[in-house]
Amino acid sequence: MRKIALINQRYGQEVNGGSEYYTRLIAEKLNGRFDVEVLTTTALGYDTWENYYAEGTEYISGVKVRRFKVDRARDVEAFNRLTDRLSVKPDRTRKEEEQWVDAQGPVCSGLLSYLSEHREEYDLFVFVTYLYYLTVRGLPGLADRSVLIPTAHDEPYIYFDVYKDIFRKPKGIVYLTEEEEEFVEKTFSNSHIPHIIAATGVDIPERVSAADFRRKYRIWDKYIIYVGRIDATKGCDRLFDHFIAYKVRHPHSHLKLVLMGKKMIEIPAHPDIVSLGFVSDEDKYNGIKGADALVLPSEYESLSISVLEAMALRTPVIVNGDCEVLKGHCHKSDGGLYYRDYCEFEGILEWIKEHPDQWKRIGENAGGYIDRYYQWDVIVDHICRFFNSLIDSIKGAEK
Repeated sequence: MRKIALINQRYGQEVNGGSEYYTRLIAEKLNGRFDVEVLTTTALGYDTWENYYAEGTEYISGVKVRRFKVDRARDVEAFNRLTDRLSVKPDRTRKEEEQWVDAQGPVCSGLLSYLSEHREEYDLFVFVTYLYYLTVRGLPGLADRSVLIPTAHDEPYIYFDVYKDIFRKPKGIVYLTEEEEEFVEKTFSNSHIPHIIAATGVDIPERVSAADFRRKYRIWDKYIIYVGRIDATKGCDRLFDHFIAYKVRHPHSHLKLVLMGKKMIEIPAHPDIVSLGFVSDEDKYNGIKGADALVLPSEYESLSISVLEAMALRTPVIVNGDCEVLKGHCHKSDGGLYYRDYCEFEGILEWIKEHPDQWKRIGENAGGYIDRYYQWDVIVDHICRFFNSLIDSIKGAEK
């Protein structure tokens, strides 16, 4: 059986993050079709990369996971200052960008040494997410047998020169959406690299109960829900501002905003903003099912699994219209609406209230979109064919 390694900065059932969750799903789905190993760090949080898990090997849902200690924690304040300075500095040097990558981390020399020393033991190395240290430092030395799953979107850092090699050197690329493919090829002129579009399937439990969620958390009013890391980089600060402004302008509305995920910024103390923290998958699906809509205010998304999960549950979505990927989901599915400012946000909430039957039909459209395009059997077959074709090419070149 051919052996592949998936490299991601964090991995585990407790890890809260889009690319990390995607890596776990792909690892579990490909395991058995390939001999899959995950190479990752001992970090749990992305903010400081402090070591949390034990170094060494463990199995998670049947997948072999090798963990390596992070060399040093990230100095968050120093990194933020450096980011602010370089993001607006047009004449930044390559050396400054290299320093930024090191400051961002997670710096993990043990993992990089392992890649170098054991490269012949694997048929393919799959790097998930372009942004972090492990991809920038690890992929170039393995370019002749590497795949990049960039999870890329239009953000300031992607224009750093240090990333040019990352997008131009791999043996193959897996994009999550058509919008991501178009953006990356326009930015890096790399359409000659073999690539496919293969997102993720959506696994929904057979039993999902909105009533169970309401009883457990004693939430009886209508609500919209946000699922994911509660962070300014996800647009949560603007979401809070919009929601509170809506409640001021509509004082008789009983609508609540329910939050699920790890808190990275302060959440306003408001009677109609309910933060549940990190919840079980069962509670997550039950909560999404009972919501009027899932809202995602992020401007920077390459796919958004939470949006796809909501759609699979026939729950319509409200998303940031400045994100081409999220807007694309809405256009292709007729399963959600998007906004760019407070007025449009308010207008959507009022329209939902006044048109419940149409909103329910939009939810059905969302479910049909998932049924057509996000089924695991099709996606896994597509990825397996692509990986095997790359490995055949690699082995042919080595003869």
